[in-house]
Amino acid sequence: MNVLIVGLGSIARKHISAIQILKIDATIYALRSRPNSQIEDGITNIYDLENLNISFDFAIISNPTHLHFEFIEKFAKLEIPLFIEKPAVNTLENVTTLIDLIENRKVINYIACNLRFHPCIEFLKNKLNSEDLKINEVNVYCGSYLPDWRPNVDFRKIYSANASMGGGVHLDLFHELDYVSWLFGMPNKSSSTLRNVSSLHIDAIDYANYILQYNTFTANIILNYYRKKSKRLIEVVFDNEILEVDLINNRIIDGDNKIVFETPKFEMKYTYSYQLNYFIYCLKENKVPMNSFRESVEILKIVLKDE
Repeated sequence: MNVLIVGLGSIARKHISAIQILKIDATIYALRSRPNSQIEDGITNIYDLENLNISFDFAIISNPTHLHFEFIEKFAKLEIPLFIEKPAVNTLENVTTLIDLIENRKVINYIACNLRFHPCIEFLKNKLNSEDLKINEVNVYCGSYLPDWRPNVDFRKIYSANASMGGGVHLDLFHELDYVSWLFGMPNKSSSTLRNVSSLHIDAIDYANYILQYNTFTANIILNYYRKKSKRLIEVVFDNEILEVDLINNRIIDGDNKIVFETPKFEMKYTYSYQLNYFIYCLKENKVPMNSFRESVEILKIVLKDE
């Protein structure tokens, strides 16, 4: 396979590692912006796509979010299948044009939300699909400390901390809105509070609270960058039971603190290879992947509604 990748930051390296873990016979080409870019082992640098006699099996778009639009448009015009790191874009401006381009060219596309492949979320998804359960309330919390994300790097300079680069907890932690919509469907109505008044002193959003209204229940989602002890939970309150999904400790407990499901040896990095394996399967079998650009934009409308 010939794989084109844009952006060689930390997330791109996770996707490259997934290619290696899956032992895919692939040649990886990195589209670089500077002629003096560092040469990486196992990666071939290229500087433009013109006069390039290579047929790409798919492209991974993993550069800063504010640059996604340009490359999605460029690759869609070339009809290269798209594996796009979440969030797909950081603005809704001209997004309909991009949807039309992708769909008119019949470009296979997938927005990479790897938490859909977390075994605890898969367990919950299967339970919701197989059992007739009355949901009364859903509470989701994801808090972590941005300065700890990348040790030895000034957190104020990374894209997460800078609104102009598509940063902000509401976009960075798009996962939570994505899996809630995947598990429970799109809400009937939504409202949000987005703020950046913490002691981090960054210009990007560092606190987000979403309230999603469904026919018979409400989901509350809280995201932040300033919690020093990380916490990532989903609580689902049913008529006759409560489930608490702990995505850090990889277990699900009920209202009596009894373990319903756990996978102690699981590591988050596994989701990247599960996800890429799924996408390549869709390519080979000519199947339409879940979580298309169009579908993800609908979730993004909730994320950006009150920005």
